[in-house]
Amino acid sequence: MRIIFMGTPDFAVPVLAALAEAGHELAAAVTQPDKPKGRGREVRYTPVKQKALALGIPVYQPARVKEPEFLAELSRLSPDVIVVAAFGQILPEAILRLPPYGCVNVHASLLPKYRGAAPIQWAVINGETKTGITIMQMDKGLDTGDMLAKREIGIAPDETGGSLHDKLSVLGGPLLLEVLRDLEAGRCEAVPQTGESSYASQLKKEMGRIDWRRPAAEIERRIRGLSPWPGTYTCLDGRTWKIWAAEVCAVKSARPDNTESGAVPCGGIFAVEKDRFLVQTGEGILAVKELQPEGKKRMTAEAFLRGYSLERGMLLGEKG
Repeated sequence: MRIIFMGTPDFAVPVLAALAEAGHELAAAVTQPDKPKGRGREVRYTPVKQKALALGIPVYQPARVKEPEFLAELSRLSPDVIVVAAFGQILPEAILRLPPYGCVNVHASLLPKYRGAAPIQWAVINGETKTGITIMQMDKGLDTGDMLAKREIGIAPDETGGSLHDKLSVLGGPLLLEVLRDLEAGRCEAVPQTGESSYASQLKKEMGRIDWRRPAAEIERRIRGLSPWPGTYTCLDGRTWKIWAAEVCAVKSARPDNTESGAVPCGGIFAVEKDRFLVQTGEGILAVKELQPEGKKRMTAEAFLRGYSLERGMLLGEKG
């Protein structure tokens, strides 16, 4: 099939590679404009652009896909189908109606749950036990189109947003190839989305601030779900600490509202052990196993405690 591919981040790269390896004619790759990144603000190519150039595929980077000039160029390219994977812009009806086989989206959730920008991370944060890939025929709604195929995987107890991202990114390509074969053969059945839907909002840096008033289990899932980006953080002595790994601890804690002598409030250090330190939360104790103090490298709690003295009652929270 003659395909135009639309995608931007790392998640989309294995899908593009699968199309190329299967011998499809890739007329173009459309990706978001390059942006400055890092401390030096150096302009970097998107991951899809890097892969497309390596494969010899023409690259387009419109600021807005509904610009008349870009729509005219898409029409000139005359694709059989447009494949979309984490592109980052909403497609207008003029594009949705353009190819004979329509626009097909590779989405990283079991629709209709977790429509939106960050389905992988929110599945971990919310404690889901399974997720997967849905191949969908796109319509003008946000991830509301009819489903063409699904593939399910389990979410491990220690799953992070990063590890789940990597598993799902390699799952999408093979499933997409099956769908394209069925579409071309006229045997692909489109199934309307039914059941409870949910929305996975875009991730923001401020979401990483740990609210120690929340239950330990909820905080632990957020730490995993927001790893590696944007990461979770807290503060002590005016410095920011990133928290990379933790576990819910079986140690029984005092109630946060307990006013008797020696009670530890939410965010307080409950105890310090050799290879971890325990923090009182709104419900239960969280054991911090891996962290990154401001200006330092990521390290185990054991390595951190060899050079930093923590005491029961010290309070984690907002930057002073």
